[in-house]
Amino acid sequence: MDYLAATAEKKYLMYISQNYSYAILRPLQQEILAHGGEVKWFLEGDEVNPDFLHQEEQRLMSLNDVKEWQPDIVYLPGNIVPNFIPGKKVKVFHGFNSGKRVNNGLDNHFKIRDCFDLYCTQGPSTTTTFIELAQKHGYFQVKETGWPTLDPYFSEIENNPYEDKQDPRKTLLICSTFSRRISLAPKLYEQIKAFSEQGKWRILMQFHPKMPSELVAQYKALQNENLTFVETDNVLPLLKAADVMLCDTSSILLMFILQRKPVVTFCNQNPGEHLVDITDADKIEQAIDYALTEPDELMAKIEHFCQQLHPYQDGLSSQRVLAASNELLLTNPALKPKPRNFIRNLKMRKKLNYWRW
Repeated sequence: MDYLAATAEKKYLMYISQNYSYAILRPLQQEILAHGGEVKWFLEGDEVNPDFLHQEEQRLMSLNDVKEWQPDIVYLPGNIVPNFIPGKKVKVFHGFNSGKRVNNGLDNHFKIRDCFDLYCTQGPSTTTTFIELAQKHGYFQVKETGWPTLDPYFSEIENNPYEDKQDPRKTLLICSTFSRRISLAPKLYEQIKAFSEQGKWRILMQFHPKMPSELVAQYKALQNENLTFVETDNVLPLLKAADVMLCDTSSILLMFILQRKPVVTFCNQNPGEHLVDITDADKIEQAIDYALTEPDELMAKIEHFCQQLHPYQDGLSSQRVLAASNELLLTNPALKPKPRNFIRNLKMRKKLNYWRW
């Protein structure tokens, strides 16, 4: 059966709670609309800015509106969706598995929160574990599709605002996660300040949206002709504009490395051979210089890693996610009922101030 053709006249809800989710879901929205489906957005909480919605995008203003609209499929980059939202719940992830751990030692990327009917995985390195978890729990399916977010990544971006073809210097992109324990931002300020003053590279900086405001202000103050601090809801053009990245354990480094470009990390929690990991702040500059030479051994290890992480470079991951979602909807496989999680859903009702049953 052509599950893409089955999109026509069906309803798809984009359920988001962070600004970066717009860019994650828009390639999927484009695919749905191209196949005759209907898309609407629901914005949960105050950390997502409605001003980022495009004029033609339709927003459902309340949970009552969502229930009355009755979506067939609900897509989430986030981790939690209340069970009173109608439709099949599909997890599309808000990033790659960066190796961050939760307190009990388990990998946070594989934490099952009993919310989803389908996990659309990005590549072999995560698919295997999710299939094992599906067999263990029995109430969700897994399909390896690639990540829809990256579909535009494998084509040229016209008029990229972060490129400067008149500047002959290499471009260094510095990104950091928000957790103070693993963030490079509090630890490498003096080194980055020195980089911004010496002008050896053209520097772009971008932080996780949850980064403490005092750190953001501190780094914004460094801006000059050598360093630009960027705030954006779409990091893809930013990633494409750089030659090398300096990062910590943020999952954004995995998006960057899929370009087959080198990444220097500072005290990465899960350093692999595909990374140039440094634990001595005074050796950061030397490591960046080394990475920019793109040594053959390093580039071969990067290629092997990318094949496991996200082997798809055809820009068709949105099609695969949509087809897998429609297949789930139409075949309605016999899965175990999901745990009710009464306490969690009560908390969600309180958070969303929604008490209709």
